[in-house]
Amino acid sequence: MQRWPVLLFLAWVCFLFFAGIGLFMSGFLLTRIELTSSSSCSDPLVPPPWERQSLPPGSCWAPQRFSKAVLVIIDALRFEFARFNPAKASPLPYENKLSFLHHLATSQPRHARLYRFRADPPTATMQRIKGLTTGSLPTFIDVGSNFATYAIQEDNLLAQLVQNGRRVVFMGDDTWEGLFPKKFFRSYFFPSFNVKDLHTVDDGILQHLYPTVDSGEWDVLIAHFLGVDHCGHKHGPDHPEMTKKLTQMNEMLRSLVDHLGNDTLLLVAGDHGMTETGDHGGDSEKEVNAALFVYSKTALFGAGPPEEPEAVPQVNLVPTVALLLGVPIPYSNIGEVMAELFSGDGDAVSAALQQLSVYHINAKQVDRFLHSYSLVAQDLPAEQLQRLQELFSSAVEEHSRLLAQVQGVTLVPPELESKLGSLIGRFQLYLREARAVCTQSWARFHPLRMVGGCTLIAASCLLCYVASELAAASDSFYRSCLLYPLLWGSAVAVLLGLARVFTQEGLDLLLVSSWAAAASQLGFFWHWWGRHPKRARLAGSQPPLASVGLRQRLRAWLGLAFPMGILLFRCGAMFSDSFVVAEARVAPFLLASLVMLLVGKLHWDGRLTVPEGPKQQLLGFSSYRREIWYLLCLVAMLLVCVRLSGFFHQCREEIPQCRPSLFLSPLASLRNTRAKNLFYLLCVALLAGLVYAVRSWLRHYGNLNSSDPLVLFVRWGFPLVVLCIACYWAVASSADDSLGKLQELVQVAVVAFPWAVYGLASVGLLLLLCNPMTVFAKDTRESAGSIVTPYLGVPSSEVDFLHVIPQIYKRMQESQKSRLEGGSCKATVAAYGLGSVYSAALVIALTLLGFLLMLLHSERLSLAFLLLFLEAFMLLHIHTRARDLAGDAEPFSVPWYAVISWLLAASQFFYSTGHQPIFPAIHWNAAFVGFHLDHSTNLLPAVLVGANTFASHILFAVGCPLLLLWPFVCEMPSSQKRKSKKEPREELQEVEEHMMEMRLRESPEKFSTALLQLGLKYLFVLGTQLLACVCAAMILRRHLMVWKVFAPKFLFESLGFVVSSICLLLGISLVMRVDCAVTSWFSQLQLR
Repeated sequence: MQRWPVLLFLAWVCFLFFAGIGLFMSGFLLTRIELTSSSSCSDPLVPPPWERQSLPPGSCWAPQRFSKAVLVIIDALRFEFARFNPAKASPLPYENKLSFLHHLATSQPRHARLYRFRADPPTATMQRIKGLTTGSLPTFIDVGSNFATYAIQEDNLLAQLVQNGRRVVFMGDDTWEGLFPKKFFRSYFFPSFNVKDLHTVDDGILQHLYPTVDSGEWDVLIAHFLGVDHCGHKHGPDHPEMTKKLTQMNEMLRSLVDHLGNDTLLLVAGDHGMTETGDHGGDSEKEVNAALFVYSKTALFGAGPPEEPEAVPQVNLVPTVALLLGVPIPYSNIGEVMAELFSGDGDAVSAALQQLSVYHINAKQVDRFLHSYSLVAQDLPAEQLQRLQELFSSAVEEHSRLLAQVQGVTLVPPELESKLGSLIGRFQLYLREARAVCTQSWARFHPLRMVGGCTLIAASCLLCYVASELAAASDSFYRSCLLYPLLWGSAVAVLLGLARVFTQEGLDLLLVSSWAAAASQLGFFWHWWGRHPKRARLAGSQPPLASVGLRQRLRAWLGLAFPMGILLFRCGAMFSDSFVVAEARVAPFLLASLVMLLVGKLHWDGRLTVPEGPKQQLLGFSSYRREIWYLLCLVAMLLVCVRLSGFFHQCREEIPQCRPSLFLSPLASLRNTRAKNLFYLLCVALLAGLVYAVRSWLRHYGNLNSSDPLVLFVRWGFPLVVLCIACYWAVASSADDSLGKLQELVQVAVVAFPWAVYGLASVGLLLLLCNPMTVFAKDTRESAGSIVTPYLGVPSSEVDFLHVIPQIYKRMQESQKSRLEGGSCKATVAAYGLGSVYSAALVIALTLLGFLLMLLHSERLSLAFLLLFLEAFMLLHIHTRARDLAGDAEPFSVPWYAVISWLLAASQFFYSTGHQPIFPAIHWNAAFVGFHLDHSTNLLPAVLVGANTFASHILFAVGCPLLLLWPFVCEMPSSQKRKSKKEPREELQEVEEHMMEMRLRESPEKFSTALLQLGLKYLFVLGTQLLACVCAAMILRRHLMVWKVFAPKFLFESLGFVVSSICLLLGISLVMRVDCAVTSWFSQLQLR
């Protein structure tokens, strides 16, 4: 058996996919690291000592200009919605509707001003709220210390307000509740998901807005209206309903201004814009171009507004509001203060000095952040950081010299005003370049990388399909087709590395890996194209249909068409947010459909009936084969498992009427003691039942007869693991009820029992790797030599005797013949369990993995895992029966329907173990199973949470080789049912042919190729699903739900692919390890 070439080929294919995933991610997922540091009033950021002395009580860093502020967020308020153009005689439905803003700006030019409010992509509401409160550039993945919720952990404006004793009142979009839990003095949240509802949120705000303002029991009031945004999604901006919503907002603002006091700052802002279709999420001009209106009843500006409204980045609002309200700027802010709001009522020099002071504070804060960030991350270019540091240092030094000259009165006002203006320009240059550097690194899509990653994944899928077809035609192609791609890829990697060295540029390992992957793919296709002529390629890819009829042609194509059709339907569903949201129901439906189509195809091919004679025509149902009833029972049981698995579902917030399954919560959450005890006993009983079923299966096939360490572990270690898990469930479910010293013992037990399970499972897996043989050899030799026969073990039924007696008779014949001819008798070695040695190792490994994964889930989800194992068992038997009925002449090839159904079951149980492809649905408690609430490293909790999340992917990928092995394991029992009356000699010949899994060793090259072909088919199906997610994320990157639906789905699918491919390699490696052990076992027998 060729082991290493097969593993290397599959590992190389996995590398191709990984390179494509990494390249696409680098262009699509916008990432940065969150810092946990927080600003405080005691930070030494105030520039000059004399300025500190002028700070009034209650102010931090800069004098407080306003004691109250009202922030009105009109979701999706595009700039064109707020701008008023009197020259337009026939405005569009969204134009000239906010006339009150225009009235304030023209009648009170020093009190009000309209700005273009530039949003940073992604223009999704959640990311924009983060930007409006942290002053940073939120991305899809903010890498921080806590992923459990969407709550903002980074320093933000609301946290600073609360920390400094300000009362924050919120009303509107309930997204803020998840982002800022327990931050509001008073709150009125309203559901925001239903985009068809234009009025619930807005009317709820209006009900509380004016009474709250008049009460005075607030310092900062935030009102987030959603009607304009929902109207855009439902009708688009160019619709009469938009006129009604904007008119409602205009009247709201008119009334609100009448209720405001002189010490209150009013800010009216849009978090993003919208396209002509009413969507947002991307980076088009209409999506990023929002509106900001600033107003106060006291003078804000030293001069009138410019002719064209100034464009202000959204992040600039955070430092501006913070200093105006007298609180510190959030630590991670990279925004620039809106200096014109700090001019005051003095002369030009005083206004410039005040602006210079806030610029200095702002620059020091940004410099501190960049320095802290560069210590923990390397995604900001070092050269640009050095240049920014030089700009900052020179500006600070110049400011100190200028202040010394001002205090010494050595400058006349015109010269001073010129120097102040120049210095303000230098601070502005520093702040804007700093933001540009961060924007370039954090908040830009890279279309070329996205296309390159998508192309690599698509080419890898094509390679898997081509290679799997070649594997069916040639037993050893993979050795020749692996050398050239590796040489091409290595050459390109070396050339790129040398080019980087000579040009003295940094080595981008991701780009080098991607180019190497692309080169190796080209090498494979070039070698394949050159080695196989066109005629051979066409002949190999198409069945010879010219000589067969139309019905036979349809049958041949349907064998591939109907499973591929199911796969393509699943991939097409990835482009619909509704299907992705409802995939927990789509995957089981597709699995059930595929199995039913398989039965229908067998019936259409005439494989379920026997040739009808006159008798059979009269009896009707008797024309069907006996095996069909067993197959239908298997299908019925599978459908029951599929149906029952739906009871273990998790809900998404996009389905408001959904209620999560009661089985997801731990037993400790149950207050009814009787119910808790009943569920506990049921879970333990099912766990014990799983162990009993596995041991019975191993015993039936003779794999529990030896005294090897692995067999002893299965006999005694499995029950011990079950006992430890049961004890852990008992103490974990009652931990809250224990008191005093018992509480301390419980805390110890909650850690000790999981570690016992970890240890026992590790020992079992180690024994499996060291000696995976579960075969007992009974030697009855009388002389040298041996005859090895696969033997089920001790006969325990009449069916077993039907096989054992002919074997004994055969051995007696051979022994007598040998004595007559040679005068000596060959020894007989009865091998118990040899016919299922490969499958036994996989079953033991899957059971141990199942123990570990069940431990990481809540107790009642053990019911879901039992269904998982039962459904996998049903799929294997359905696959075996379908192949027997179809009369497949090629036992070493696993059909496509089996691979696709296996992967559909893996997807189904991803949802049926309480998961969803969204971050809030991750089971973070798994990180602390066996640990106290702390970890010294992030690696271990990441592994535990990953194992919990992708439990079904792990089990089905490791068990994938069973699709190849199971028909051989079931070969003997099925032969007994089909046995007809034959001569004894013919009967003995038939029995001799049924070698079970030892038939695989008769053709080592075919065995290797079969494993390779199965692995390639598995990777092809996985890769096709991944390709659909990648294309959906790339094409729909401007879709409303891209960051809520498509991007998380892509991320989970990518991680699932990585986990599945690694576990697939491990499963195939285990089969090869068993084969190596079997080879050694045979060698030892021959030496005896």
